[in-house]
Amino acid sequence: MAFPDKPIAHLLGSNGPVHALAYSASPGTYILAGSADRSIRLYNPQPSTPLHPSSSHLSKKSQALAPAVPEGRLIQTYAAHGYEVLSLSVSADNARFASSGGDRSVFLWDVAAAQTLRRFGGTQQSHAARINCVAFAGDGDALLVSGSLDATVRVWDVKSGATRPVQVLAEAKDSVTAVAVRGPEIVSGSVDGRVRTYDVRMGRCVTDVVGPSVTSLGLTRDGKAVLVGSLDSKVRLMDRESGGCLKTYSDPGWKNEDLRLQSIFGGKEQYVLVGDEMTATPGRNGEGRIWAWDILSGELKAKVAVPWGPPGHEPKKLVGKDGKPKERSNVLTCFAWRENGFGDQYCVSGTSGIVTVFGYH
Repeated sequence: MAFPDKPIAHLLGSNGPVHALAYSASPGTYILAGSADRSIRLYNPQPSTPLHPSSSHLSKKSQALAPAVPEGRLIQTYAAHGYEVLSLSVSADNARFASSGGDRSVFLWDVAAAQTLRRFGGTQQSHAARINCVAFAGDGDALLVSGSLDATVRVWDVKSGATRPVQVLAEAKDSVTAVAVRGPEIVSGSVDGRVRTYDVRMGRCVTDVVGPSVTSLGLTRDGKAVLVGSLDSKVRLMDRESGGCLKTYSDPGWKNEDLRLQSIFGGKEQYVLVGDEMTATPGRNGEGRIWAWDILSGELKAKVAVPWGPPGHEPKKLVGKDGKPKERSNVLTCFAWRENGFGDQYCVSGTSGIVTVFGYH
C-alpha cells in the first residue's frame, strides 16, 4: 500500500501555531489540537455538510478549480491555560485528557464537561519552568508523567488529592523534551543528548548516550525499540535492550538542527515520519513538508508537500528588518497517527495553525 499523501480534511480554528496533536483512544474518532493561542480544540475530522448546496453557483465554481478538501468539525474548545499548550495525552477510556505547556502546571480535563478536574502545579514541589511533555501512566491511567525545561521528570498521582509529585526524577542535565511510558518504565529524552529509562519498580535508571539534543521519543508497540529524534538532522531507531542504533533515517535535503520536530511511527510501524524546518529548501506559498522513510530499509518512501491551509488561508506577508518580504513556511512540528500508528489516518500541524488530516482512500 502506497504512503497516504492526499489530504482528506482540514481542521481550522486555531489563532496561532499548533504545538501538540493527539487522537482519542481506540477507535480514534476525534483529534485534539493544542495551540499557541492557549486553547485546546476537539475535532471530528469527518467533514460536516458542505457550506453551500452542490447546486449553488459557489460550489460549482470551486469544484471547477479543484476538488476542495473538506473541513472537519470543531466540537469543543478547552480554555484554561494562560500560556501556549505544548503537549497532550488522552486517557484510555477517552473520558479525560492531560495537557501541559508554558504554565508550569499539568492540567487534567474532563472531556465531556470541558472543565479542568485537577491542576498539578503552583507549589514548591512542582515544575519550575514550562512543561514540554506529559503522558498518562500506571494501571487505569492513575498517574501522569511530565517533563520540563527545569530538567526534571515528575510523576503525579491522579486519584489521590495530593498536590505534590509522588516522584521526582532529576538525572537530566538539561531540559526534558519528551517522555514515553510503558508499564513500570518511564523513558525520557533531554537536550543533554541522553535517553534515560527509569524502571520505577526496581528503582533503576539506564542512560543511553545519543549525543545531539533529543527532541522526540516514540516506543514501538512491542516496547523493544525507541524512535529518537535529535538536532543533528537524523532520526534513530534504537534497541532498548542493548542501547545500539538499529537504523538511522536522514536525507541530504532534510534539516533538523534548531527546532523540536516530532517523529512518529505510522502505517503499522512500516514508516517513520517527521516534519521539516524548511531551511534547506524553502517551500512555495508557505508550504510545509513531511518526510517518510521505510522503517526497515531506511529508504525514503515519500516527501509530501503540505499547503499552509485551504484556499483563502494563505500566509500573511511578513516584512523583515531589511524591508524585504520574508518567505513563510509551514514548519510541521507535531504529528499524530490514529491508534498509535496502526490506524488508517494521521494528522500534522505547525506554524500555520491549520491541522491537515491524511488518510488511505
